[in-house]
Amino acid sequence: MRDDFYMQTDQIRSALKETMSEARFAHCEGVAKEAKALALHYGADAEKAVLAGLAHDCVKELDFDEMFKLCEKYRITLDSITKEEKKLIHAVLGAEYAKRELGIDDPEIYDAIRYHTTAKADMPLLTKIVYVADYTEEGRTFAGVDEIRKTSYINLDLAVLEGLDYTIAKLLRNKRMLHPETVNARNYILLKQR
Repeated sequence: MRDDFYMQTDQIRSALKETMSEARFAHCEGVAKEAKALALHYGADAEKAVLAGLAHDCVKELDFDEMFKLCEKYRITLDSITKEEKKLIHAVLGAEYAKRELGIDDPEIYDAIRYHTTAKADMPLLTKIVYVADYTEEGRTFAGVDEIRKTSYINLDLAVLEGLDYTIAKLLRNKRMLHPETVNARNYILLKQR
């Protein structure tokens, strides 16, 4: 194990604990724990999984005005769907914030944070792990979560698909827009299964 990783992780954990509500921090700790377990199961880098899990919601509790200001500061161009479905901003912004403000300069972790909400086609292993861990961490109690948890240790792609299906159904029920990345992610997995 790398000492510098643990030092960085401890510093980031402390910084996040100061800026997040108790409930949000508990969720991030839960995602980090589940991401580590999935990483060990699938042979991914467990240290990166922990760090990505901890930081994935690093800006989620900022108000939208502040998020838009930070996007401008970091020169992030948001697509039209993300501008309308503002809950998606935290993933796009969070990846850049983690890099610039938390010093997490790792492309795999960046990608995992960036796509933990919309997903995308052909996700790398760490990105899939964080996407699924965000659904399956022990604090999650929605209907169907136990099935996704079970699937996550049998077939990670199918667990991603189950998560996508859950989200898409919820968005459709609430007359919300689907991000094209989400649709692409689902179609990619379905084509891969054939």
